[in-house]
Amino acid sequence: MTEQRKKILQTYKALKPLMPKGFRPHIALITEQYYSLPAEFKTVSSVKLEKLPFYDSLDFKELLGNILFVKLGGKDIIVLKGRMHYYDGFSMRDIAHIIYVFRYLGIEKILSIDEVGHLNPRLKCGEFTLIYDHINLTGDNPLIGENDDELGIRFPDMSNAYDEQLFLKLNSVLLNNKMKISESVYLCTIGPESETEAEARFYREIGSDVVGYSIVPENITAVHARLKFAALSLITRNLVPDKIREDDSSEEEKLKEMLKFRKESVKLLNSVLPKLVKNM
Repeated sequence: MTEQRKKILQTYKALKPLMPKGFRPHIALITEQYYSLPAEFKTVSSVKLEKLPFYDSLDFKELLGNILFVKLGGKDIIVLKGRMHYYDGFSMRDIAHIIYVFRYLGIEKILSIDEVGHLNPRLKCGEFTLIYDHINLTGDNPLIGENDDELGIRFPDMSNAYDEQLFLKLNSVLLNNKMKISESVYLCTIGPESETEAEARFYREIGSDVVGYSIVPENITAVHARLKFAALSLITRNLVPDKIREDDSSEEEKLKEMLKFRKESVKLLNSVLPKLVKNM
């Protein structure tokens, strides 16, 4: 058994007894710390990551999130509220760890929600987009190093990275609820600095619609772990190259605008999120 799997099993064995009695989750949500779930999601109990084996030995414990055990109608759902970011100093394998733990807990499907800037003029800030593919420009990924065949094969097939069946189900829910359908290719960079005009133009020219720092390591791990994965991104920044040059607002003004768009996009997504999760 690899050292990686030993650590995964230690976390799993510590977390499993903390689940509510009779809790049988098959779906997991991953969100940022600030994200407030709709009222339909009823939290039964929660656990701080920093209290679990593996996480208790990491630096930057103040940045670690919480595991929520949630009820949505008749569904049991695990929520990671507060993902780990590469730009904060966590390794790719640190980020991947919880995905494998989810698999041992019985999770079969993951919906990840993050925040992005958009490169495509057809997209608008204050909305959200459904991810159907990605480009990884981080120069790293969580599968580098020794592979444990029990966790996943050495060379996983990424041709259906954002599970087509899940994507179509989510797309159908949005259509049935008369929501705007926005589909995007996600480009992942390390961050956390903003993009230059030349970078934004390059990212758009190579086929991406949005830029973010979070979802791709989670997705690669989920594919390796043979879990179905879907992703939704809140659009809070405008990165259309010509508009970057025109924007002469201060850092404070840009932050205020981003927070406004974040609030709008969270509200919009939360109006349909319970239906999305129920139909996964």
